Amino acid sequence: MACTSCSTSDGGAPKGCKNNGTCGTDSCNKLTVFDWLSNMNLPNGEAPFDCVEVRFKNGRKEFYRNTENLTLSIGDIVATVASPGHDIGIVTLTGELVKIQMKKKGVNHTSNEVSKIYRKASQKDIDIWTVARNKEEPMKVRARELAIAQKLEMKISDIEFQGDGSKATFYYTANDRVDFRLLIKDFAKEFSTRVEMKQVGFRQEAARLGGIGSCGRELCCSTWLTDFRSVNTSAARYQQLSLNPQKLAGQCGKLKCCLNYELDTYMDALKDFPEFETKLSTEKGDAICQKQDIFKGLMWFAYTNNFSNWHVLKIDQVKEIIAENKLKNKVSSLEDYAVEVIAEPEKNFNNAMGQESLTRFDQPKRKKKPNKKPRIAGEKAIVPNNANKPAAIQKSTTPNNSNTPNTNKENPVKENPNANNANRNRNKNNNRNKNNNNRPPVADNKTDEPRKPIIIKKNENKE
Repeated sequence: MACTSCSTSDGGAPKGCKNNGTCGTDSCNKLTVFDWLSNMNLPNGEAPFDCVEVRFKNGRKEFYRNTENLTLSIGDIVATVASPGHDIGIVTLTGELVKIQMKKKGVNHTSNEVSKIYRKASQKDIDIWTVARNKEEPMKVRARELAIAQKLEMKISDIEFQGDGSKATFYYTANDRVDFRLLIKDFAKEFSTRVEMKQVGFRQEAARLGGIGSCGRELCCSTWLTDFRSVNTSAARYQQLSLNPQKLAGQCGKLKCCLNYELDTYMDALKDFPEFETKLSTEKGDAICQKQDIFKGLMWFAYTNNFSNWHVLKIDQVKEIIAENKLKNKVSSLEDYAVEVIAEPEKNFNNAMGQESLTRFDQPKRKKKPNKKPRIAGEKAIVPNNANKPAAIQKSTTPNNSNTPNTNKENPVKENPNANNANRNRNKNNNRNKNNNNRPPVADNKTDEPRKPIIIKKNENKE
């Protein structure tokens, strides 16, 4: 959902609604409210609400009064009052919902502190605003260099120009108090504009910059979350999460805001559970709780003298043992109350397409065996040379047509079946050549003369 002024440039990249490409990064509907009363008409004789909501860079919103009775709708670019000069923003909400939003933010719509809207922005105003917005990124790099040169422990996270380009607001984060009086002088000399420094928290910095969280969605603080509640590690303990700071911390370096989303549900479920530090007295000894399952209503207990064996008990059984202990009675053992945990059968899914393996593409390709080249007429036939081989090996390589077993027990020779098959094939080829040489020559039909036999000459090795 973007405003009606958005369009695409060459290559399909979004141009944005004349606000330095905000549509291409975090969209025009950042922290916006859907106006579900836009299609409803007001009763007769009732004037429309005279205040509107205007959004500036990175989700900063302010309320302004429409004293000129301009016809405004969502997505219009307007010029508003600023000190000094004027600022340019986009209308994000009009009508009766603005009254509800002002009441939620604690802004009195009848007070004189609400600023007013000058006019709808002209093309000249939009051009000056666009030029000022294009200066922000290179200016931020130079501002960080000046801050590092003065060895100030601060981080300049963002710069926001006013709509008329007369003032630049530098947003920074720091752990301690920073004396930046000399830095402001360097900024005013370097950039030739009025400078205003504004410190923001780490969560506000993440909300302004935006990003993708570990859940795969956009950050809550940059899309819809406006109030930042304090998050403690107790929220993770109640939800039985591992206290790993790398998993519990967000991009701002603080604990994730989503730890508070389901905390109330866990707190309501834990009201039925006995305290985690409860001890159960039995004749075999005292037992201490080791684990809880809030969803199934189970608790795991182990004896103090044997922490390796855990016994599963339901909440009602634990309360029954606690009631007996209050009467100074000890139960016989936890085994009498333990619940037998039935192991769920493993579900083996058979994928007919054979794509259940995630590493099927990581396996190396098998090398293909080289094809044997066919023998060409005229080449020298390869004949095994058994002259230099021992007698035992010659016996193993020569074909043995007799059925008599090998009686040489002193030096038994293991026969290789592959070698025997190769030798048999060679002997067959030799016999075929001999038979062909002994055949009588065939007469030619044209000359009635016998054909001359083809003699294959062997290449003699010249030393």
